[in-house]
Amino acid sequence: METVLQVKGLSKQYKKGVYASHNVTFDVGKGEIFALIGPNGAGKTTTIRMISTLLQATEGDATVAGHSILTEPEQVRKNITYLPDEAGAYKNMTGRGYLEFMASIYADSGEQAYEFLKTGCEICELGDRLDDKIANYSRGMTRKLLLARAIMPKPALAILDEPTSGLDIINALEIRRMIKNLAAEGMSFLLSSHNMLEIEYVSDRVGIIAKGNLLEIGKPAELVRKYDAANLEEVFERVVTEHEIL
Repeated sequence: METVLQVKGLSKQYKKGVYASHNVTFDVGKGEIFALIGPNGAGKTTTIRMISTLLQATEGDATVAGHSILTEPEQVRKNITYLPDEAGAYKNMTGRGYLEFMASIYADSGEQAYEFLKTGCEICELGDRLDDKIANYSRGMTRKLLLARAIMPKPALAILDEPTSGLDIINALEIRRMIKNLAAEGMSFLLSSHNMLEIEYVSDRVGIIAKGNLLEIGKPAELVRKYDAANLEEVFERVVTEHEIL
């Protein structure tokens, strides 16, 4: 499998001996959905922000589509999109106007911007509501619009933090299916979520991180068998608890 993201010994040290993320190593293949999970303060967001070139790594490196986050950050940014949990949209704009505006930023030409816009409108499945102001959207509709914004340039790697946070069951299921369908078409995903059932359903592999250290990597079903657990939630609890005891 072609490797889209390769993370090697990635660390962020804020003061001597204190790491928010320490020696994190993993990879994500083409068309793979990889989830990075951990308790609050575990180092997930720090790791994601380093990969997204929003934070400078203290040690190690990561490459996206062969480009280093340290020496080629601009090339990395051309190959990724990042949708943080707290992302919002301009509420005074219509959904279509917002996608058109974002497409003009991503694209290198008017023709490419048109294609991005067309893709975004298809992905979000908002139909005629695209012509309504975002201020009148539900949380689910807004999240669909934001996901479409992140995916419409068809990046090599889409980085999504809590992609279905706060959504009802129907909207969450639609977004999970959307992610799986796009992965089947070859797009790679790096996800972060506290919803273990969601991660177990949507992810090809997961990495469990605690106190800045990546403790386990594997397919959800394999980890469940390894720890003789009922589900990924129990695996998560045992891995994190054992690490805290050590």
